[in-house]
Amino acid sequence: MSTNIEWALVADGGRARLFERHLPAGPWRERTDDELEATNPPSREHGTDRLGRVHESATTARHAVEPRTDPHRAAKTDFATRLATRLEGTASSFERLLLVAPPSFLGDLRASLGEATRRKLYGTLDKDLTHAPLADVAAQLEAVRRA
Repeated sequence: MSTNIEWALVADGGRARLFERHLPAGPWRERTDDELEATNPPSREHGTDRLGRVHESATTARHAVEPRTDPHRAAKTDFATRLATRLEGTASSFERLLLVAPPSFLGDLRASLGEATRRKLYGTLDKDLTHAPLADVAAQLEAVRRA
């Protein structure tokens, strides 16, 4: 089913905005009902327990054991997965998709995309535009389209 609608997901590790326009060159408008935010405090506030401790094998010294993953980073990855799942569930609503996010979060998003969404992805932009006004976002999206 051809919808002739293009979507642009503008996101960072804690906030996402969705924009759409009619193809081939309609004006961008924000889909305010699809805005998402994730509560993700800094890493130091994620856990209140002391780190685990281990004994040195050769002496009586003890050392703290760092967690294998940063809780703050894990929350960002989970947010990217939630966004990708939402896009995959609505893939029939758009014909093309553009992703705009800071570089590390953009990688998380691309890795989380499902097959239907991945087929519709036509471009990415590695910038943080989540707090930019619509006019600035639209100008950046047009620059990607022309490139």
